[in-house]
Amino acid sequence: MRKTTTGGGWPAVLYTLRKAREVGGILKLWKAMRSKNACKTCALGMGGQAGGMVNEAGHFPEVCKKSLQAMASDMQGAIRGQFFETYSLAQLQAFSPRELETCGRLTTPLLVSGDSQYYRPIDWNEALQRIVDKLAHLSPHQSFWYLSGRSSNEAGFVLQLLARLYGTNNVNNCSYYCHQASGVGLTSALGIGTATVSIEDVEGADLVFIIGGNPASNHPRLMRTLMQVRRNAGQVIVINPVVETGMVNFSVPSDLRSLLFGSQIASLYVQPDIGGDLALLTGVAKRVDELGAVDAQFLAAHCDGWDQLQSHLRSLNWDEICAKSGVDRQQIDEIARRYAAAKRVVFGWTMGITHHVHGVSNVQAIANLALMRGMVGRPRTGLLPIRGHSNVQGMGSVGVTPKLKQIVLERLQSHFGVQLPTEIGLDTMGCIEAARAGQLKFGFCLGGNLYGSNPDAAFVAKALQRLEMVVYLNTTLNTGHAHGLANETIILPVLARDEEPQPTTQESMFSYVRLSDGGPARHSGPRSEVEIVAELGRRLLGKTGPIDWDTLAQTREIRSLIGHILPGWEKISQIDQSKQEFRIAGRRLAEPLFATANGRAQMHLHELPIPSGEATQLRLMTVRSEGQFNTVVYEDYDLYRGQDRRDVILMHPSDLERLGLRHDMSVVVRSEAGAVNNVLARSFGKIKPGNALMYYPEANRLVPRHVDPASRTPAFKNVLVTVMPVSAEVGEMVAPTGKDTIPKPNAAGDLSTRDRMRAC
Repeated sequence: MRKTTTGGGWPAVLYTLRKAREVGGILKLWKAMRSKNACKTCALGMGGQAGGMVNEAGHFPEVCKKSLQAMASDMQGAIRGQFFETYSLAQLQAFSPRELETCGRLTTPLLVSGDSQYYRPIDWNEALQRIVDKLAHLSPHQSFWYLSGRSSNEAGFVLQLLARLYGTNNVNNCSYYCHQASGVGLTSALGIGTATVSIEDVEGADLVFIIGGNPASNHPRLMRTLMQVRRNAGQVIVINPVVETGMVNFSVPSDLRSLLFGSQIASLYVQPDIGGDLALLTGVAKRVDELGAVDAQFLAAHCDGWDQLQSHLRSLNWDEICAKSGVDRQQIDEIARRYAAAKRVVFGWTMGITHHVHGVSNVQAIANLALMRGMVGRPRTGLLPIRGHSNVQGMGSVGVTPKLKQIVLERLQSHFGVQLPTEIGLDTMGCIEAARAGQLKFGFCLGGNLYGSNPDAAFVAKALQRLEMVVYLNTTLNTGHAHGLANETIILPVLARDEEPQPTTQESMFSYVRLSDGGPARHSGPRSEVEIVAELGRRLLGKTGPIDWDTLAQTREIRSLIGHILPGWEKISQIDQSKQEFRIAGRRLAEPLFATANGRAQMHLHELPIPSGEATQLRLMTVRSEGQFNTVVYEDYDLYRGQDRRDVILMHPSDLERLGLRHDMSVVVRSEAGAVNNVLARSFGKIKPGNALMYYPEANRLVPRHVDPASRTPAFKNVLVTVMPVSAEVGEMVAPTGKDTIPKPNAAGDLSTRDRMRAC
């Protein structure tokens, strides 16, 4: 592919025009993007009552390729009527993630069961009654309820309430596979698990850290904020094992000067080894102490643990820090000096920090750095977990967790006069492991792709196969519908956010609650998530109980209940009348008032992890491409990294030479979880030697089920792999177990990409 030297820019503008042609013209796309609905992609909180393409600071126009891709997907035509009669499960399993996504909108409930190899359409009454009948014959503890960040606060609140009234706390969301380590780490340090800043705080900082992330691809609208920091004479320090094009230079399409001339983003770019973040952050803290740059007055007045941390930092050896981080002392000193000179600092990070077995420790180490200089608890300073899905934070806020906060539990029980379960339910990985052990029989997935978001793809497929029933609520097909099959699998088609018949709300990563108006449905058949959940509640728990499910089918009534039950959410009760979007109380820390047990921030000590592996192994991280959102793949190419396909492993040229490989050589990549065959090894000079990169979710079969013990977040970003040439005898894909093989599609199912796309 043609080499790209900047993110955004004219290619993004041309991409917008292409997408407009796909959906029926620029006017049609403009109208959809300008509707009063929160953005469907990342959690920056665009849109809402100010109209689409407006950010929380009120700036217009704000738009990115991710939001265009999501909107264009929702504007697709319906899947053709004969599709599921024509294509078997084996054939669907041959489809790539992109091919499944672009088959069209789901418009009718679907069922596949027993030995059948084909989905068949069923009506809504049969679909819902099958679900209710199954639940009625199971123990509640044999079920789990999983929600993605695509849903509304109202749907999440009602579904978690339904699950608990049914009798289980096996309620969890996709954050366990992304930012749960942030929530746990921040809560242990500050007493709250969310960002402590607003978007205005970030733009007003004179130094912003972006650690372990690539917002240029995954959160493109954040690039305007980083551009603004640089224009205000501020600095941006990027820490990432890969030099990402858009983090070096980004041309913001909505800013003429930036569009024409580009905007430098990184003031300093540092490449640690994969897994070296904790050692690097600890080294920066040690050097800040050596420079005498700590805020002793702040530490004494507001923090616990500094004396112990300082003693620990002073005991560490610089050779150990440099060896374990992969960063030399000169670079660490440069980071520390820039930090020491800054007066207003925001620390931002993404899953390059959380996707490790020490993810919580990574987050605590970032908090330590901020607290050392009093960079929490005053304006234009603080901590920012950069969340990937538009309402994943809202899901946690409204109670989609394995254990409710005590005050929420008490208020729910008092309001409805019920007793809810109090034991701690299973987290997401716990549910998968319990399903594999035969302890769970039923799974309900509101949005997302539970199969595609799991490590160890073979294990999760076998786990879901042991369920008696799994139910998926989605707008389009995904790999879970082809591979994540129970004895009975039901797909329920749902409306997109801007098609909901009633207003809903979403929460941004800045704890800002936005109101989405909904809009007209594009297809007949799909239903509102809230209405589906309320109907299930009515059928399962009846009209005679403490819940009036007809009332809870009204989103206005749910918002009134949320405002009564959830502390800090009181304003949501009036949002229908006021149209005033709001920031949840107690989240932004403009003063050093911490919600810990004693009101003081807590600092933590960490032993530096010992790098494992052999000289013949590489440290692999799984990543998303520029044409992708979470598990959803919109394009097979990756513009910014210059890749024309996804079945590749990107390696430093020196590693190719060291391992006796050539550019574009076909290789097998192996880990302790399994192997992937016929991958192209590609020379990629922007990655640090000793490390490698592959695309998620295809590389999930290589990721072991190692999790951070405190947050239960899998280590997607640090997998030890060996890379070897494919032998002439190997002709099959090696399955993740390393023992079985995944059969190739039969003749009827061995379709070319052109054939598959013609079918859709």
